[in-house]
Amino acid sequence: MEDYEAQEVEFWAKLEEEGMSRSSMLRRSAAAAFGLTIMGSASTAFGMSRAALATPPTKGSKAGMAALIKAAKKEGHLNTIALPPDWANYGEQISTFQKKYGIGITNDNPNGSSAEENQAIRSLKGDSRAPDAVDVGVAFAISGANEGLYAKYFPSTYKTIPRAMKDGRGFWMGDYWGAISIGYNRNLVSNPPKTWKDLLKPEYKGKVALNGSPLSSNSAVSGVIAASLANGGSLNNVGPGIDFFAQMKKSGNFIPVGTTPQTVASGQTPISIDWDYNNLAYIKEFPAARWAVTIPADGVYGGYYAQGVNATAPHPFAARLWEEFLYSDQGQILFLKGFAHPARFNDLAQRKVLPKSLLSALPAPSLYVKAKFASIGQQTKAKAQIASEWPSKVG
Repeated sequence: MEDYEAQEVEFWAKLEEEGMSRSSMLRRSAAAAFGLTIMGSASTAFGMSRAALATPPTKGSKAGMAALIKAAKKEGHLNTIALPPDWANYGEQISTFQKKYGIGITNDNPNGSSAEENQAIRSLKGDSRAPDAVDVGVAFAISGANEGLYAKYFPSTYKTIPRAMKDGRGFWMGDYWGAISIGYNRNLVSNPPKTWKDLLKPEYKGKVALNGSPLSSNSAVSGVIAASLANGGSLNNVGPGIDFFAQMKKSGNFIPVGTTPQTVASGQTPISIDWDYNNLAYIKEFPAARWAVTIPADGVYGGYYAQGVNATAPHPFAARLWEEFLYSDQGQILFLKGFAHPARFNDLAQRKVLPKSLLSALPAPSLYVKAKFASIGQQTKAKAQIASEWPSKVG
């Protein structure tokens, strides 16, 4: 286990270095903007007067948590969206937050996509039902921030989030990451697939599904990128991944049914291409399905999701308290309990606060270290290429 932790720490250090080289110009300008923001909005920082708290803060601090908690409790509610209870352990995240702070949560559209989350901010602007915070794929976080959908907020643990996993302006931060995996129902799949190329076998006809459509779902986009890596493509060219799914559709292996917990339980999606934390959660959740999981060695792709606070949140203080909770040690470890790698893994590992029982539940540690991560530019390009080619090639 110590070797696994050391591998993870080394991996994140490498990822941070790569993040610096990819976006150094952006961060320099962002750093300057950040400094001006802090200087210009000192009156909104924690620890200020009661009048100052009328405006939500842009920066959290441990010293000001009491003031934030008080303001959030006064609002008395939090609206979340598209958080399935079995996705990265969000069910326990929600129940723990409610119990800890006495603030109720309404979680709308639990199986919604990243695109639908951003759309909810647009269409429900000024409505008390609007989401206070979103958890979206990075490409959607970038577009949402550029559109002005999110507010700046730097959680008190912001510095311990790897540089490659956050927007320097404070509009979004990665909260957890995983690797694309192949989950399968052993009652219906006698010869389990071990690689991407295995999925082309005739025995899997009518059995292979994605978690949603890559035209709107980040997990599905990531599945296409992973397939590209296994079929001669790259992070810069996902065309081979699109062609791979077109080939599976032509053979009848790929089915137009998006994976959900219900389709897994019913056997409607015997093989599911999805994040590892989703597929791993199904093992315990649906024992009758005899679910099992493989990380395909011929294309290991890792990706993270990002938190953003709605710029016009109906409960702006509760939204920020939610961010503080998710990025606290407690919230990050709850992600790990749901088989997702928390964004602050490196910091938690170095301080030796990660439970070994949770680390040992993760499969194939050597493959995780080999996972490839797309840059922000590569993700944006992949999303655009899929939007252009998927409808005509796959449908």
